Amino acid sequence: MSERILRLGFPVKVMGKPDLKSNDARRPANNPHLKVSLEYIDRILDYCGRNDVGLYRMSSDIAPYATHPDMPQFHSMVRESEAELAAVGAKAKALGIRLSFHPSQFIVLNSPDAGLVLRSVWDLSSQAEMLDLMGLGPEAVLVIHVGGVYGDVLASRERWARTWETLPEPVRRRLVLEHDDLRFSAADTLWLHARTGVRLVFDHQHFWCLNPDGLDLRETVSRMLSTWPAGEVAKIHYSSPRTELREQRVVDRATGRKVLRPVAPVMTGHADFINPFEFVMFLERVAGLDFDVMLEAKAKDLALFRLREDLRRYGGALAARFGLSAAGRGADRAASGEAGADRAAADAGATDATDAGA
Repeated sequence: MSERILRLGFPVKVMGKPDLKSNDARRPANNPHLKVSLEYIDRILDYCGRNDVGLYRMSSDIAPYATHPDMPQFHSMVRESEAELAAVGAKAKALGIRLSFHPSQFIVLNSPDAGLVLRSVWDLSSQAEMLDLMGLGPEAVLVIHVGGVYGDVLASRERWARTWETLPEPVRRRLVLEHDDLRFSAADTLWLHARTGVRLVFDHQHFWCLNPDGLDLRETVSRMLSTWPAGEVAKIHYSSPRTELREQRVVDRATGRKVLRPVAPVMTGHADFINPFEFVMFLERVAGLDFDVMLEAKAKDLALFRLREDLRRYGGALAARFGLSAAGRGADRAASGEAGADRAAADAGATDATDAGA
């Protein structure tokens, strides 16, 4: 078993302190800027540092309109923010917090539309530049999916591999590839690694949703971790599927009125919190492997705090892999607060939109 303490992280929105914004979301008329977003991230880093959070995924929108083709007035904001980017990067390193981006689903490198690919590369180049100006090492990555199938999985994989060869060096150095839950499986991304050398991210929920080749879980995790060079700590994504029955407001075709109807869950939806029993069983399956864990639960940081409490209670010796001890029981509950957790569950249940960032 690895002696390194495994790190847990969460993406973008801070649920435990709603006043902590993740990016400057003002409209173009109000001149939003990366410098404002970096002030927000600086405060989030303080929050993560106080609560021993080791990973944080920044919003892919921290540089608003920086690559919008019709708004050249915003195109220089990354260069204008060099000092602020360097300061945020230095703070993250001092606190031991690993930063990353997960660009949106509109970033597609295997599209038959050359214009879409060029715009995607522009976005990736901008985010890679920000990580470089932060002075962060190779573990600060850009996580993307393969993209669309366009009627032919093999041809789409091949287009992705050809695009990889044309990417700017900073993008290739930062880019990592994640399999998804509907289109491209773990086997597909392993094929792309063999073809290009791109590093891979294992996603636990996606693996169970889409594994047509019947790959073994532990072997797949091990193979994906081995795509990261020696000295670099790989990362994985972990979430639990949403299981509860929900009510959705729909228009009744017969009456034209809006009514509430029960909606069954789909296994590709993310739950608000992490099922601790399944997480413990996963850790047992991959015992001895070394990685960091980005939690993709809807309750964000509150799900992380709850999972740490659950690991202390249910994880036994496995809790030590995350530096958790029984003596700390209650600390995460105090950090988040039961009322905060309840609010987060309600807020997270109101929408099921996924951001690789949101």
